[in-house]
Amino acid sequence: MTDVTGDDCGMKAPQGSRTTMRRVALASYVGSAIEFYDFFIYGTAAALVFPVVFFPRLGPLMATIASLGTFAAAFLARPVGAAVFGHFGDRIGRKNALVVTLVVMGTSSIGVGLIPSTDTIGIAAPLLLITMRLLQGFAVGGEWAGAALMSAEQAPHSRRGYYCMFTQLGLGTALVLGNVVFLGVHGAFGQSSSAFLQWGWRIPFLLSAVLLAVALYVRLHVEESPVFAESAGQDHAGVPIAEAMRHQGREVVLAAGAVVGMFMLAFQAGTYFPNYAATHLHFNEDLILFVGVVGGLTSIATVAAAATLSDTYGRRRVLTLGAVLALPWTLLVFPLIQSGDPVRYAVAIIGTYAVIGVMMGPLAAFIPEIFATRYRYTGAGLSYNVGGILGGALPPVLSPMLLSSYGSWSITAMMAGFIVLTLVSVLMLTETAGRPMDIADAPRLTALPQQALGPVAS
Repeated sequence: MTDVTGDDCGMKAPQGSRTTMRRVALASYVGSAIEFYDFFIYGTAAALVFPVVFFPRLGPLMATIASLGTFAAAFLARPVGAAVFGHFGDRIGRKNALVVTLVVMGTSSIGVGLIPSTDTIGIAAPLLLITMRLLQGFAVGGEWAGAALMSAEQAPHSRRGYYCMFTQLGLGTALVLGNVVFLGVHGAFGQSSSAFLQWGWRIPFLLSAVLLAVALYVRLHVEESPVFAESAGQDHAGVPIAEAMRHQGREVVLAAGAVVGMFMLAFQAGTYFPNYAATHLHFNEDLILFVGVVGGLTSIATVAAAATLSDTYGRRRVLTLGAVLALPWTLLVFPLIQSGDPVRYAVAIIGTYAVIGVMMGPLAAFIPEIFATRYRYTGAGLSYNVGGILGGALPPVLSPMLLSSYGSWSITAMMAGFIVLTLVSVLMLTETAGRPMDIADAPRLTALPQQALGPVAS
């Protein structure tokens, strides 16, 4: 094991100029927002539209489970995307990998908008839907880590949380944008009208073509990470995923655990809870979408606060605070929703997104800081997306089955269990704030001496 001490800790990571950092932050923000817009509008459609359009011959419960199952299918492809794009991102560059993820995501989302209904082409419709969804998951699997690395590897040590914040803001922006677009479509076509169910719901997906062009232009005009450029000149014989698991397998597992709770809350609030409100409580869909917009704005505010504070108080401390807040909240949120009161529903969703923002804010700096440069893209992407499978794919699919078989307490217990897993994982990781990104690829992150940590001490 290499000890991260001595001269290595005094190394100064290359830092971009303020103009360069603004350009990198914009590229990370725009690309992340567009890719997660594509990802989240699928979740909205899966909750509100797809059970009718693609699974019309199933009963309400089975149609919901099938629709949310196609949503969850993307998570199966995310670790594959993380491994593939991580490999090439660690070998040929962060920028090139990010351009490809953007193109794959955009074209597959446009494809979703072009699929005929099951009534038109039969079983081919849900099969095509699953194919497009798997492609979305494959692309998103490589997106987050690359966007985070582009900022993390060029930001000043003392402001890395701030600059990495822009990658995380993309998720909240995507949530707001997706719900606003669906609100506009609802307003134009009328809720549950035949025109909306036939083709109106397709408009948010087809808009991806315009958004893709904008994001692609921005991404093509950023420079490669200098930390990667320096590392690329060295001889790296190993395969990145094998290197990451051999040298930092413990950190991969713990980092995955650290993001599980955030994913669980995000996809319960973005998928299962809206579906429950629409199908069980019969809430107006415009109300559900409007609450989603306010929730997205709330998450943007708390992400910004948490990411900035992590530069002063540490990533681990802020993440721990988020998990501590989330644990009692998981005991309250579903009872609030089940009350059937629209105001309490709004409080439940908006409060959930506030907690999500606290947990999400430091992650884009924290996860990349854990891993060595030569396999950082792979390690960060793999841990983030494995956590995504456990926290993002399973709860929305399991929730209707748990509710039907055991009652609402089982959903609450499941959610609390995911938060406990996150809290334990975060506490077992080491503080990373202030750690130079070019500390020379220690096989395992160990505690850094006080002078290496900048404004934060572990």
